[in-house]
Amino acid sequence: MSNSSPLIAILVSCSWLLTAAFASAQPVALYGRFEQALKPSQGAQPSADLPVEFTSPSGKTCTRSAFDDGGSTCRVRFMPTEEGVWTWRARGVTPGAPDQSGRFECRKSDSPNPFLRHGPIRVSADGTHFEHFDGTPFFFLADTTWNGVLLSKKDDWDRYLADRVAKHFSGIQFVMLAPWRTAPANAEGLIAFSGEKSITIHPDFYKRIDDRMAQIESAGLLAVPVLMWAWGKKDAGQALPEEEAIRLIKYQVNRYSAHHVIWILNGDSNCRGEVAERWKRIGRAVFADQQASLAPVTLHPGGRIWPYDALRDEKWLGIHGYQSGHTDAPDGLAWAHSGPVSKEWQRQPIRPYVNLEPPYEDHISGYSKKRFSAHAVRRACYWSLLAAPPAGLTYGGHGIWSWQEVEGPPFDHAYTGVAKPWHIAKDLPGASSMKHMTDFFTSIEWWKLRPAQSLLAAQPGDGDSARFISAAKSGKGDLAVFYLPAGGEVSFSPDQLVKDVRAEWFDPRTAQRFPADSTTPGRYIAPDDQDWVLLVR
Repeated sequence: MSNSSPLIAILVSCSWLLTAAFASAQPVALYGRFEQALKPSQGAQPSADLPVEFTSPSGKTCTRSAFDDGGSTCRVRFMPTEEGVWTWRARGVTPGAPDQSGRFECRKSDSPNPFLRHGPIRVSADGTHFEHFDGTPFFFLADTTWNGVLLSKKDDWDRYLADRVAKHFSGIQFVMLAPWRTAPANAEGLIAFSGEKSITIHPDFYKRIDDRMAQIESAGLLAVPVLMWAWGKKDAGQALPEEEAIRLIKYQVNRYSAHHVIWILNGDSNCRGEVAERWKRIGRAVFADQQASLAPVTLHPGGRIWPYDALRDEKWLGIHGYQSGHTDAPDGLAWAHSGPVSKEWQRQPIRPYVNLEPPYEDHISGYSKKRFSAHAVRRACYWSLLAAPPAGLTYGGHGIWSWQEVEGPPFDHAYTGVAKPWHIAKDLPGASSMKHMTDFFTSIEWWKLRPAQSLLAAQPGDGDSARFISAAKSGKGDLAVFYLPAGGEVSFSPDQLVKDVRAEWFDPRTAQRFPADSTTPGRYIAPDDQDWVLLVR
């Protein structure tokens, strides 16, 4: 995907291809979005979770649920995956009302938007990484902007998205609803729901979400929404009764299932014991009866919480998301490169492993009380990618995640330190490092890499977790990647030595490459004591 400014203009100008209403009779783009308003009988209210059946040109059928859009209107949204004429039928929008039905034409688009070209994101057949609907590998690099969708101005959001495309991000990770811990309401003062034991959902709140998600898609980026935050007792994920949490999450899934997304079911959840059982029940209720064409689902556990012993066999769960957290303590560093991920990635069922929250750049560490540097962020990211088969990860920048309009500590997060405004924080040096990281991995067949610590004759990380060298190689052994966080050397185990290899150093700060010479067979010394990537073919 090109990341030039002209392309952004093209993508925005082609945004009509992503959504088209039946009433307009305009063809819907393949992998775009069809939308239809459904009208109940006079004076009646639309039924909840109204099923709408879609029939493809080849005769396959699938069902999507409509959602209440306020007043007396409900809508259904649908992503067509075949070219040709589709038909749809909604049976009884209200009790006793006649069926509503129609048809629309789906055509392949010539847009450069990667989702219109290649289709939605799914987990690969081997379970290790992501790919588009047509099988094209998808390297997942999201940016954390928890409050961005809730608080941003439209023009600012476009400016931010253009910057993230230019830095080769592929997704935007955000919170779907307010109130949550850091946003008591959205920029207009609206909240997603009211009430406690029995809630009222406010469709008007979601008009802003509609707009911001459309902007994300028009920029050629994946939307990665957290459906419900669950850190504190006041967050919906803890405060709402289970039945009401299910109802609210279902509403959001129904409203946005036709978008290009990866779902995060919960945010910052404890996910242990009975809490894990609660989310297991919620996940089953929302996703277990959904069809396989819907987007993959993951969790966002709290820092260094590993919930997958209890949840591993849940069929609705497609990704093992985790959070290495905001610490530079030795045991925290070791968790990132040698923790559960490094030990469990081969266990069945095989799933992508994605660090959804490495340390945020410029955020204060809970251990050293220092701000995380670009190096500290790069280190956590490369360790995370190579601890399991690479699938991707999420970067975070202090000031971006909270969508700071002015300099100051984020709401309810004074301990994280004063944050720069978003328009300054977007240019933190670690964000450019993410661009270089993406460019490096997408220049090779990254989806074929597997952890291979046995390549190393010596591991300096055995005595100092901050110096741990990550190693990975392809199944055929014709490609190997090493990450050195603090210079030093890579020495191959004697039984791993091969002839006729080509090696090069990659500078993760500047993206420069140059040959890696080995005066002794199988021994490569880093150019200096900064972090380096060694690529061996």
